[in-house]
Amino acid sequence: MSDPKLSQMFAATEGPLSPLHGTLPPAPKWFETVTADAPDSKFVEVKGARIHYLQWGARTKPGLLLVHGNAAHAYWWSFIAPYLARDYNVAAMDLSGMGDSDWRTNYTMETFVDEQLAVCEDAGMFEVGEPPIIVAHSFGGFVTILTGALYGNRLAGTVIVDSPVNPPGRPGGPPRRDPKPHHVYPTMAAALARFRLMPPQTCDNLYLVDWVGRHSLKQVEGGFTWKFDPAIWQSFSIGDTASRLRSTKCRIAIFRGENSILLPPEIGEYMFNLLGRAAPVVEIPQAQHHVLLDQPLALVAALRALLADWEHSVPRPRPL
Repeated sequence: MSDPKLSQMFAATEGPLSPLHGTLPPAPKWFETVTADAPDSKFVEVKGARIHYLQWGARTKPGLLLVHGNAAHAYWWSFIAPYLARDYNVAAMDLSGMGDSDWRTNYTMETFVDEQLAVCEDAGMFEVGEPPIIVAHSFGGFVTILTGALYGNRLAGTVIVDSPVNPPGRPGGPPRRDPKPHHVYPTMAAALARFRLMPPQTCDNLYLVDWVGRHSLKQVEGGFTWKFDPAIWQSFSIGDTASRLRSTKCRIAIFRGENSILLPPEIGEYMFNLLGRAAPVVEIPQAQHHVLLDQPLALVAALRALLADWEHSVPRPRPL
């Protein structure tokens, strides 16, 4: 039976409660500044589907691919990516069935892996001397764990952000549900009033929730609806994440929110042991599962520190 906490990762974005009622407080200056740095919007075809991504920085710099969670999209990274583009060729992608990428008739983890590598290729990340690094949140982290297991020899490293790999006594995975068409709302405001985070959590940064909510919607006949494909999980297997984590063929780091209900300290310790106690498990203070929304600048600082360290260090196991 699936762990209800982990299954919440795969729930739809639509729900009965929303933090976006009323007037939003003004966004801070840093957010206005970084989101004014408009990225290039690009597409690459992968197995018959157009995969969308955003790109910042120069193609001559080392590559850094950013990957979102379930039912999310590239714009979850658009207020973080500009901080990393000074030193990296940064791309944030939409997995198929999500964001502005095409929907498919069926989805597999292996296809999502192919999409990641295709974006790296199209963005020029294999054209420089240093291989790319992939940073991925939530469901995107599970895809990236598989990418590291299959193609880690093509990568400089992976960073998995609050994607829990559970021990046998705590199984989890996408729920089995009959896909239902999205509701169409007459206005964007009506749709945003139904937007929520899954798993349910509070978020002090309502301007960020509003930002990702707005970019989760598309205009259709009759109003607005969600971009993600509700049929993604109709017939889908996430696979053996523990085995894949142990098989990682590149450097790897685990980030977790201090208050995450999905990746508490004991799960971080389990993942640490799976990796031979030779990969860092970094806790982002005061963050829940949605680390990007809860503590975006702390996440930027942690990524900068880790990536700088990887430039000159080698993994060393920590004794029990």
